Amino acid sequence: MVTLTPVSTVSYEAKIAFLFLSVLEFAMGILGNVFIFVVNFRDVVKRQPLSNCDLVLLCLSISRLFLHGLLFLGAIQLTFFQQMKDPLNHNYQTVIMLWMIAHQVNLWLTACLSLLYCSKIVRFSNTFLLCCTGWISRKIPQVLLCAVIFSCSCTALCLWDFFSRSHFTVTAVLSMNNTELNLPIAKLNFFYSFLFCNVGSIPAFLCFLVSSGLLVISLGSHMRTMKARTRGSHDSSQEAHIKALMHLVSFLCFYMVSFCAAFFSVPLLMLWHSKVGVMVCVGTMAACPSGHAVILISGNAKLRCAMRTVLLWVQRCLKVRTDQKTEPRTFC
Repeated sequence: MVTLTPVSTVSYEAKIAFLFLSVLEFAMGILGNVFIFVVNFRDVVKRQPLSNCDLVLLCLSISRLFLHGLLFLGAIQLTFFQQMKDPLNHNYQTVIMLWMIAHQVNLWLTACLSLLYCSKIVRFSNTFLLCCTGWISRKIPQVLLCAVIFSCSCTALCLWDFFSRSHFTVTAVLSMNNTELNLPIAKLNFFYSFLFCNVGSIPAFLCFLVSSGLLVISLGSHMRTMKARTRGSHDSSQEAHIKALMHLVSFLCFYMVSFCAAFFSVPLLMLWHSKVGVMVCVGTMAACPSGHAVILISGNAKLRCAMRTVLLWVQRCLKVRTDQKTEPRTFC
């Protein structure tokens, strides 16, 4: 049987490197998602109509701001306050559970984005599917509301399960003096809460996979149809397919990496007490939403145009400042 040596201490240099990486990821994630939020919320302030895609991106940016905040809070907790002798203190458990809930809301909103892409791009011949896509494209605010309500229901269940198990753990600790039995009870309760919170993500993940799969099938069918046409002609439908799939496949990759990092962090924390391993997992989880925000900005025409405007403004300000420094001073 393979046994791993528990690691309970981390060098000062490793803590500084992890904290620097966490601050960098937090800054990138906050800047990217605040940019998406401000660009779309500006239209709301100006009372301009938001498209369905902009509405989903607005909600997605808000959820990811909470996600980055919780990840940064977990990084600070892990760096300065977390003791591997007591890996499951109540504060750290609360941060992890809140992150899982925000992660689940983020998945539901991305599933709404994939449904929107599917309804706008895919052309169905089946009457029932055609009616469904038409209803989704017209009722995307209601779909978002249903997703938020379902996420809130799952959140309430997850929090009730977590705090009820935490109360049971505290009661067991107070009623028993055997510390060797107390820690396994806390580990089992936390692991059950971890699994219970992930159950609510299954419908959203299935919805995301089905809509993404329909986009892949539609792209293949469209490319076979276009073979009979003249080559070199501009194909806007194929470009829309590829752009939507780039957004969804990138999210799928980031989500799987983040989920695997979260899953492996549990045994690293509870069984092997490897603080370095948990730090690597937390850093990986923080990098995923930041990377997807960059892809969303680069693939959205409105956000890309706003980013170009901001970069030109920054370049103009830097040029003015440089000219002021190089301008010779005259003395009277």
